[in-house]
Amino acid sequence: MSLPTELLSVEEMYLADRLAIDGGVAGSMLMETAGEGIAIQIQRKWPPGRALVLCGPGNNGGDGYVVARRLQEAGWQIDLASIADPELLKGDAALMRDQWNGPILSLARAEVADIDLVVDAVFGAGFSRYLESDLASFFARIKRELIPVVAVDMPSGVNGDTGAVDAGAIPAAMTVSFFRAKPGHFLYPGRTYCGELKIIDIGIDADYLEEIDPETHLNDPELWRDDLPSLGPEIQKYSRGHAAVVGGGIASTGAARLAARASLRAGAGATTVVSPPSALQTYAAALEAVMVIALSEGQAFEDWLRDKRIGTVLVGPGNGVTERTRKFTSIALESPANVILDADGLTVFRDDPDTLFSLIAEKEHGEVVITPHEAEFERIFSLAGSKLDRARTAASLSGAVVLLKGADTVIATPDGKAVINYNAPPYLATAGSGDVLAGLITGFFSGGMSAFSAASAAAWIHGEAGSMIGPGLIAEDIETVVPSILRKLLDSHKKA
Repeated sequence: MSLPTELLSVEEMYLADRLAIDGGVAGSMLMETAGEGIAIQIQRKWPPGRALVLCGPGNNGGDGYVVARRLQEAGWQIDLASIADPELLKGDAALMRDQWNGPILSLARAEVADIDLVVDAVFGAGFSRYLESDLASFFARIKRELIPVVAVDMPSGVNGDTGAVDAGAIPAAMTVSFFRAKPGHFLYPGRTYCGELKIIDIGIDADYLEEIDPETHLNDPELWRDDLPSLGPEIQKYSRGHAAVVGGGIASTGAARLAARASLRAGAGATTVVSPPSALQTYAAALEAVMVIALSEGQAFEDWLRDKRIGTVLVGPGNGVTERTRKFTSIALESPANVILDADGLTVFRDDPDTLFSLIAEKEHGEVVITPHEAEFERIFSLAGSKLDRARTAASLSGAVVLLKGADTVIATPDGKAVINYNAPPYLATAGSGDVLAGLITGFFSGGMSAFSAASAAAWIHGEAGSMIGPGLIAEDIETVVPSILRKLLDSHKKA
C-alpha cells in the first residue's frame, strides 16, 4: 500500500478543507469531486448492481448524494435512505441533495433484500458519540446478509482520531477517504473495520500541509532513510558504534543473545553482552561476533561504561526484575551513552516510576528510548485515551522516546511528534520478537541515528522482516533477513 505519510486529525482535515475553500476551491466542488471519486473506486471493484446509499445529516451525507447520482448515471440501481430529515441539510450537502432526482427513503422504509452493495455515508471520521439503536439494528441486518459496505471517509461508528469503535459499527470492505488518511484508519480496533483503504485527491493542494504542520505520520522509510548509517572507506568497527547489551542469568540468556545479534545486523560495529559471571560461559559458547564481558557489580559496570567508545546501552531483555537490573539501568542512564530500556529494565521501576523519569530528565548526554508492550506500559504509566494519545503523553512525562508495541506500534517523542507503524504481520507475535526489535533499535542508535529515527527504522524493518518470512517465523529468523531489507533501502536511496 503506497500512501502519503502525513496523517491528519479530524480537526486538521477540517482546516485543510477551509484552506482549500479560502484558496478559491468551492466547497461544493470538493464534495462533488469526493463523491465522484468514491463512485469511481466502487466501479473499479464491483460490477453494476443495486446499491443502497445511506446518507447522514452532515457533509458525509452530502458526499453520499453525489455517490448515488454518479452510480445511477453509470447504470446502477440506487436506493437512497437518509437517517435524518433531509430537509435539515445545510450548505453544500443541501445542494447535493437537491441534485438527486430519485426518492429519499427513511431508514425505517429502507430494505436490504436484493441489495448488492451498501454505501455508508452516515457519519464519517468526526463520529464521537454512540450509534442510535435503530441505526445499529439496521447495520446488524446488513452484516447478517453479508452485503459488502463501502464507507465514506470512515465507517460510521469508528472515531477518525482514535480508532475507537462503537459496538454497533459495521466493518467495511472498502473505505474511501480524502487528501490524507487519519490516525483512526491505522489504530486498532478501527483499522480492522476499514477494509481496503483508498485515499483520493479531491483538489486540496498539498502545499497546505506546510501550514497544517501535522505531527502524526505513517512510519515509512522516506521519513528516516536518509538517516541510515552510511559507511566510508576508512571506517572501522568502533567508529560504527559500540553497543552494550546487559544480559540476564544463566536460565535466561536467549533474550540478550537475540538482541545482541540484531544490534550487529542493524549496524553496530561492535556489540558486547554484559553477563553475570555465572552465565559467562553460556554466552561465550553461543555467540561468535558478539563480545562478552562478566560484570556483576554496579561499580564495575560504571567503570566499564567510562570507555567513551560505548555509545549505546540496552537494558532489560531477560534481565529479571532484580536489584542488579535496577542498578544497571540507573548507571546506564547516568552515563553519557544512549539508552534503550525494554522489558525488565522498565518493570523494575513499576513501584517507583518517578525515579525513572527523574533519571531520564537529569541525563545530560545521550537520548533514551523505552519500548513497552501494553502490559509493561500500564505498570509504569496510568493513562487513558487512544494509543496515540497515551504514547505522546508518556513521552512527555518520561522525557524518552516511547515505542508502544503492538500491531499498531506507536512511536512518540516528548515534543509530540509521532508515527504509527502499520506493516507488522501477526507472525511477529512470538517469543523473542520484541528482543530482536530492541536490538535493532540499539544497532541503529549506535550507528548514529537519532532516537526517534532509530526506533522508527527498527519498527518498520522488523515488520518488513516478519512479512518476508511469513508463517513459521521464530525470533531467530528475523535478523537473518535484515541485510536484504537494508540493501533494498540503501539501493532505493541511491536511485533517488
